[in-house]
Amino acid sequence: MSQWSQVQQLEIKFLEQVDQFYDDNFPMEVRHLLAQWIESQDWEAASNNEAMATILLQNLLIQVDEQLDRVSQEKNLLLIHNLKRIRKLLQGKYHGNPMHIAVIISNCLREERRILAAASMPVQGPLEKSLQNSVVSERQRNVEHKVSAIKNSAQMTDQDVKYLEDLQEEFDFRYKTIQSLEQSDKNSALIKQEMLALQAMLNTLDYKRKEVLSKIGRVIHEIDMLMSNMLTEELLDWKRRQQIACIGGPLHGGLDQLQNCFTLLAESLFQVRRQLEKLDELLTRLTYDGDPIPVQRPQLLEKVNFLLYNLFRNSFVVERQPCMPTHPQRPMVLKTLIQFTVKLRLLIKLPELNYQIRVKATIDNNRRFVLCGTHVKAMNMDESANGSLSVEFRHLQPKEMKSSAGSKGNEGPHMVTEELHSISFETQVCLYGLTINLETSSLPVVMISNVSQLPNAWASIIWYNLSTNDPQNLSFFNNPPAATLSQLLEVLSWQFSSYVGRGLNSEQLNMLAEKLTGQVSYNDYQLSWAKFCKEHLPGKSFTFWVWLEAILDLIKKHILPLWIDGYIMGFVSKEKERILLKDKTPGTFLLRFSESNLGGITFTWVDQLENGDVTFHSVEPYNKGRLSALPFADILRDYKVIMADNVPENPLKYLYPDIPKDKAFGKHYSCQPNEVSKPSDGGGKGYVPSVFIPVSKILNDSTDPHSPSDLLPMSPSVYAVLREHLSPTVIETAVCCELFHS
Repeated sequence: MSQWSQVQQLEIKFLEQVDQFYDDNFPMEVRHLLAQWIESQDWEAASNNEAMATILLQNLLIQVDEQLDRVSQEKNLLLIHNLKRIRKLLQGKYHGNPMHIAVIISNCLREERRILAAASMPVQGPLEKSLQNSVVSERQRNVEHKVSAIKNSAQMTDQDVKYLEDLQEEFDFRYKTIQSLEQSDKNSALIKQEMLALQAMLNTLDYKRKEVLSKIGRVIHEIDMLMSNMLTEELLDWKRRQQIACIGGPLHGGLDQLQNCFTLLAESLFQVRRQLEKLDELLTRLTYDGDPIPVQRPQLLEKVNFLLYNLFRNSFVVERQPCMPTHPQRPMVLKTLIQFTVKLRLLIKLPELNYQIRVKATIDNNRRFVLCGTHVKAMNMDESANGSLSVEFRHLQPKEMKSSAGSKGNEGPHMVTEELHSISFETQVCLYGLTINLETSSLPVVMISNVSQLPNAWASIIWYNLSTNDPQNLSFFNNPPAATLSQLLEVLSWQFSSYVGRGLNSEQLNMLAEKLTGQVSYNDYQLSWAKFCKEHLPGKSFTFWVWLEAILDLIKKHILPLWIDGYIMGFVSKEKERILLKDKTPGTFLLRFSESNLGGITFTWVDQLENGDVTFHSVEPYNKGRLSALPFADILRDYKVIMADNVPENPLKYLYPDIPKDKAFGKHYSCQPNEVSKPSDGGGKGYVPSVFIPVSKILNDSTDPHSPSDLLPMSPSVYAVLREHLSPTVIETAVCCELFHS
């Protein structure tokens, strides 16, 4: 079943989440019509490879054209209209930046997987629940409403200023007219009446000036209150959501909404600034005793400038954190001399700033590292599909400087993966007489010099972003705080949903919790950083995190389809698996990850002895080396056991709880089982066709010597001849494999 088919079967509350991230950037119609094709492409790789992204975009448009031809034959007028519009939209938006559509589709597929994983969980995790707080959603709506009201108030004040200007021009004209009269004419009753009218106009002007200044003051106060409270909270929430998304959590949206709020507020402040300038102009033409403009205007202008400075400084954000194209799901881990990308955005989108802001990237201040490559670029509105004012650095490389003694600092296998660094960015905005210096920084990054350091570096990134919302605590690991286990388990599930397409259920998470704590109950348990990543598991030569990372790597490279289908129970202890299997039909088996071998997977089946006793058998774990030689699904299909004097047979009948083996794994077999043939029946150039057959021998005597492997290359025809001409005892001596039994 395709991923999209699974999505369509979700409950309405999850479908509403899916609906939120499909828009004109990537219409849902395209996702629906091209579901299988979209899921078969590597969008993650294309998101960091322009040539690959260009080809995928071209192929996507071809696929849309083919769908358009199909619906044209069916005369589906509405769908024809929509597809034509969508094709034009996709080509127009992404022709100059094909990697952006790859990023969007990759994120959509990843978010679908996360939602599917969340749907399989009986209870929403604490972190995700906090991110979807209804109070937060209500505040977002309030911010948008208040920003709109402020914009309307500023525009209404514009009309008041214009009325004031017209009134003053009329007063000025009538006053100058009187002043131009002869002295004798000024004493007439008509002129005296006009002077009284002018005095009334001046009183009205004074009242209107005070009214306009009062309205401007209220607009400034409303902006100040909004920026100090709700808008600041919204921005901090977005940054927290970004942190969580970086470690596999829900995609963080809302930046476009924030940009709209920041831009409208900036426009309102500049509008107020122009109103104050107009009042200054009116002041130069007319002033009087008790005039409120010279008293109030300087203070209001100072407050407006102060708010603009703060608004601009808060609007300069890292939209996409530093990430190596080779490891898109491990952001903030950077390898020396390897390029990484990072994207920044100015949330104040004004046309006057297009290509006018040059951003400079630097790293740390300790001079241990420098950035090579293009580290100064101009922000523009042309590279982003949504027209945001942004800049993306794509060719930066961190390089470690040589020490003063001439030798490399810590570069090499011993570089500390708990040492945090920061990529900093600075620029200057010059607009309407204002000059504002802007600075921002990435979330802390970890530098590595060898890819073998990546797992521990990623553990540091997880722990930091789980434990703190401080964006710049570079000394965090001097005394790392403990983490709440329930939140950590949620993040570990995200590692599986984002990296291998299926998260962990409550039973699997309980097993991990017990492995970490040694306890069945873990409510409010605080886990130390050392226990997670530094201390070896009891009786093992590796840490919990190294063990888990090896399993992720095994799934990704060798058993991904089986994992996504949900047929690998994976995280279950030996004790628990016996409880699950003991009452099942003989031949029922389950798949679990090895607890004693890194990156190993094994299967255990239940059998029944002649006296009715139940017995369990667990095969020696298969690691990535052996799975490279033979697909795991084929191993399950062809697996054979030799017991006593019996002929070899496959003991695996039903996947737990009662799924026929071929029904579960049939679609993943690389080919149909080979029919056993004699040497003369086939084979190229006179050779007998050869295949690997996994064979195990169950030992009745536990003192028998253990053999090194349970995988033996043997052709079907040779195996048939052995069965015809040799006794089981002789066959056993030829089979150098072993099965561990309980």
